[in-house]
Amino acid sequence: MSALPPCPKCQSEFTYEDGALLICPECGHEWSADAAAASDKKVVKDSNGNPLADGDTVTVIKDLKIKGSSQVVKRGTKVKNIRLVDGDHDIDCKIDGIGQMGLKSEFVKKA
Repeated sequence: MSALPPCPKCQSEFTYEDGALLICPECGHEWSADAAAASDKKVVKDSNGNPLADGDTVTVIKDLKIKGSSQVVKRGTKVKNIRLVDGDHDIDCKIDGIGQMGLKSEFVKKA
């Protein structure tokens, strides 16, 4: 038996396929299988709404204080080869002179 995703409306596990649609017999909700696959991927966007990907170069748009330190990441700092992660901070990166750190995507723009 194939593993179909649960209903996005009521979380019922008893979904079934009817052509290109997935149907929930408990609540009657119908949705496309393509939409279910696309909604699984989280899209990380910069401050301007451009989608980011692993390996992109971004620019910091605001001075950011580093928690637990007196250092500051200055506005205009270019960060190369970012890595997207799940969690509170969307981006893991290495900044020259500072080291490894996490950034939120709302404080960067794609370079």
